[in-house]
Amino acid sequence: MDGIIIVNKEKDKTSRDVVNYLNDFFEMTKIGHAGTLDPLATGVLIITLGKCTKLTDLLTGHDKEYIATMKLGLRTDTYDITGKITSQEDVNLNFDEIKQSVNHFLGEYEQEVPIYSAVKVNGKKLYEYARNNESVELPKRLVKIKEIEIIKIEEEIVTFRVLVSKGTYIRSLINDIGNYLGCGATMIELIRTKQGEYSINDSYTLKDIVTNNYKFIELNEYLKIFPSQQIDESNEKLIKNGALINKTFDDKYLVYYEGDKPIAIYQEYIKDNTKAKPFMMIN
Repeated sequence: MDGIIIVNKEKDKTSRDVVNYLNDFFEMTKIGHAGTLDPLATGVLIITLGKCTKLTDLLTGHDKEYIATMKLGLRTDTYDITGKITSQEDVNLNFDEIKQSVNHFLGEYEQEVPIYSAVKVNGKKLYEYARNNESVELPKRLVKIKEIEIIKIEEEIVTFRVLVSKGTYIRSLINDIGNYLGCGATMIELIRTKQGEYSINDSYTLKDIVTNNYKFIELNEYLKIFPSQQIDESNEKLIKNGALINKTFDDKYLVYYEGDKPIAIYQEYIKDNTKAKPFMMIN
């Protein structure tokens, strides 16, 4: 059973909860997910099964779209509504001020990782430092806000759509918007509506899956989104053995086939951009 299922994660479940549930349902151990959603969040969670677990890093790297709702004038230690309130104030901002502050974050910026996260520093998860009240320097990541637009504003509640690169924390983005405004802001709702090619319209609840009302995306179907080439006599042995080959493609990834059978996914070799190396051996 090698493939992908697009799950619509429900609120208050962790991504690991979903994996464990489907692990028991499908009675298989080779199962994972491509991109953690906080318990508060709902929406697209890509589940990988069998050989497709090797695609996790590739799937995680896809851009992600969210519908996020924040409350202005409120700060918490977790940057979302589940955390402890650290400050609260009245807000008197107009639409243009809020819009300008939201649009300020379009493009690339250095985003500080929230302390309530599973990112490790010196072998220890950040949330462990927080729970033990220990100080730690929070790492920063270069992230890209590719699109952002306000959907509606109702007093201090703002809902917006955002398209982001891998590694972007939406609750950190909201915290940064709040700091830029000067009043603070906290995430109160988050829906992941899209990841790469897959939309929430393509997703299924756990109830759908256990009642056999879902679509299973097979490995070969997923690979169709990538450019491809047939192996030939000049590279067959090298590719089948997972060796370096001369790079003959401009795209980030290329799938090599033997007839209808996928053999490997190749990517550029960082140490020599004239060469390509296997990203994943399929057979």
